[in-house]
Amino acid sequence: MAILQSVNIGQPRPIPAKSAMTGIYKEPLGEEDQIEVTRDGLAGDAIIDRKHHGGVDQAVYIYFADDYAFWEETLEREIAPGTFGENLTIGGVEGRSVCVGDRFEIDDVVLEVTAHRTPCNVFAVRMGSPAWVKQFFRAGRPGAYCRVLEPGQISPGEPVIHVPFEGDRISVSQLLALEGKRDIEPELMRRVLKTPIHYKMRADFEERLATLF
Repeated sequence: MAILQSVNIGQPRPIPAKSAMTGIYKEPLGEEDQIEVTRDGLAGDAIIDRKHHGGVDQAVYIYFADDYAFWEETLEREIAPGTFGENLTIGGVEGRSVCVGDRFEIDDVVLEVTAHRTPCNVFAVRMGSPAWVKQFFRAGRPGAYCRVLEPGQISPGEPVIHVPFEGDRISVSQLLALEGKRDIEPELMRRVLKTPIHYKMRADFEERLATLF
């Protein structure tokens, strides 16, 4: 069974060598702590760059324990939960196979996957590697952004029910591989549009398809 290994929130912190703040530095809650999950995300979690982060279609970011295991082996060091800026660390689910429309049920909370995570320069600073963005792309392990269908309270250690999307299955890894591509097969874009995809990607693909016909 899948399990909620860690719940992580962050407070505003300065970005090293930059005159800006970030909420990427997240710390795990205690085992006995509860936190409210609203349609805007986790209560008390700082969202600084609202142009690229937050909003109802990426209210919660999940990273998966098997992906952490991959990175620990690749980087040859231990990595604490929350290091990737995720709100929830979930074990017992293969991260790369998670698809748009998949749902995660944790107590009364229901989350729906909307998109992959796109790595940025702040993430590279967090990981201490100028090459991190390219390395993250190559690995194809982006984690999953979610919208909150049912708000509620959650605690670390709770069981997680993974409900696969019954429609066309487009994985977060597939979406990451499309980043930056100008020529995407129209049929693939149509398949993506049949899923409950993030509104920004929906608008992008609809616009691309409209120019073809």
